[in-house]
Amino acid sequence: MRKSVTNRLRRLARALRHAPDRVLHPRRRRRALRGFEARGFPRAALFVCLGNVCRSPYAAAAYAAMLPAHVRGRAAVDSAGLIGPGRPAPEEAILVAGRRGHDLSGHRSKLLDAELVRNADLIIVMDARQQREICRRYGLDPSSVLVLGDLDPEPIDTRAIRDPWGQSEAVFDASYARIDRCVAALVEAASSARRPMEPAPIA
Repeated sequence: MRKSVTNRLRRLARALRHAPDRVLHPRRRRRALRGFEARGFPRAALFVCLGNVCRSPYAAAAYAAMLPAHVRGRAAVDSAGLIGPGRPAPEEAILVAGRRGHDLSGHRSKLLDAELVRNADLIIVMDARQQREICRRYGLDPSSVLVLGDLDPEPIDTRAIRDPWGQSEAVFDASYARIDRCVAALVEAASSARRPMEPAPIA
C-alpha cells in the first residue's frame, strides 16, 4: 500500500515538474520552425549529447540518411559530447540503431571543442541543460543551439530526449523513435526554407 502511494506521488511530482514543457511545447515548436526561414538549410549540423555514445550519434546518422538529394554530399554532419571521449556505443544502441537502418558499430565518442562549434552552422542538443552549457562555454546565442525535442510533432511529456544509457532495448527504441520524428521535422523545415544552402566559405 505504502509503495503504491509512493509511486503515485512520484508520478504526480514528475508530471508537475514537466508541466511547463507540455504547455510551452507548441510555442517552442513554432519558434524553432520559424528559425529555419532565416537560417536556411544548415551547411554543417552538429548533434551533441552528454556522452556522445547513445543519442547524438544516432541523431547524426538519422539526419544524414534523411538529407534530401539536392544537399546530400554538400551538407556536413557530425556529433560530439560533453564528457568521455573514445568510447563505443553500447550494445543496445548498436542493436536498436541497426534495426532502424543505422550502423553505430564503428562509432567512438569525441569531446565537443571550440573548433567543432566554430565549424557548425547549427548545433542540435538533447535537452535544455546542454543548450545552456554550450552557450555558456562558447558565448553563443541560444537561437544558434536547437533543443531537438522542440521539433517533436507529437504532444510531449518532457522537452528532453530521454537518455537511454544503461536502460533496456525498449527504452533505446522509444528514444530513437522520438529522435527520428524530430529529425524528420528538422529536415522538412530546413528543406522548406526560402533561402538555399549557402556555399562553403573559402579557406
